[in-house]
Amino acid sequence: MISREVAWRVFAGEYNSSNYEIKGEGERAPSYIVTPLGAMINRVFLVGVLTDLDNIGTGEEPLWRARLTDPTGTFYVSSGQYQPEATATLAKIEPPAFIAVVGKTRTYSPEEGTVYVSIRPEKVTIVDAGIRDYWVLETCRSTLRRIEAMADAKEMAAPTVDELVKLGHDRLLSEGVVKACEHYKDVDLSRYRAMVIDALRYLLPEYRRDQEAEMPREMATSPEEIEEEEEAKEVDREEQVLALITALDKNGKGAPWDQIVDEVKSLGLDKTSLEEVTNALLDKGMIYEPVLGRMKRI
Repeated sequence: MISREVAWRVFAGEYNSSNYEIKGEGERAPSYIVTPLGAMINRVFLVGVLTDLDNIGTGEEPLWRARLTDPTGTFYVSSGQYQPEATATLAKIEPPAFIAVVGKTRTYSPEEGTVYVSIRPEKVTIVDAGIRDYWVLETCRSTLRRIEAMADAKEMAAPTVDELVKLGHDRLLSEGVVKACEHYKDVDLSRYRAMVIDALRYLLPEYRRDQEAEMPREMATSPEEIEEEEEAKEVDREEQVLALITALDKNGKGAPWDQIVDEVKSLGLDKTSLEEVTNALLDKGMIYEPVLGRMKRI
């Protein structure tokens, strides 16, 4: 069974420096953005200040472009009709505001060799400064672990995953660090150490008193609660898709994939999200493919 992707905590300064994408092989395989410090990111958990929010779509089909800042830079978030819950939440927020975002990585390549990264939100929640500070602290810890792993890799003539694991590093991180070493070559770790120091300094009251003087104070939602809500949402999506497959199986030979793709739009799912849900149902043994291009409930 394919496990749920880790929601990484990463600063904008590290994420925006990434230009290495690993595309999944096969329609349902996940893709990853590999950061210079070796984080292999499919999903992220972010907390920061929503500074700008614009609807570049229409009233009927909104497309929100948002900027979310942390102590190191700015995340770019894009949410439209295929992210109905996140889009509806963003539409109600008046910047500036503290928000938490659980989302998927996105890339844009206007020309060969150029990669821009952004976030497609799955869940947006208004939080308070306390949650933001906790996220900054935890992200500093995560960043330092990646710096340590990369520093160990740089000491090796040809770093390998097994060697890094023997030194006590997580296997997933070790895999990412090896890939980052191959792609980014000589990573300037002093830059990222300075980034962590700046982020920790940002937590001191004198560094942010003026900026936050007029920030709204909302009821806090913990990171654990956000993750629990997202997991419950995934269960609901699976049940909805399962019911749709059952309804479209008119002749007992399975529901045609093309019809599932068309009908699932009413549930607020795009093709990529649908593939993630059906992949989970296949892994759980709740559906199968009697023939290519059809899905049938077991």
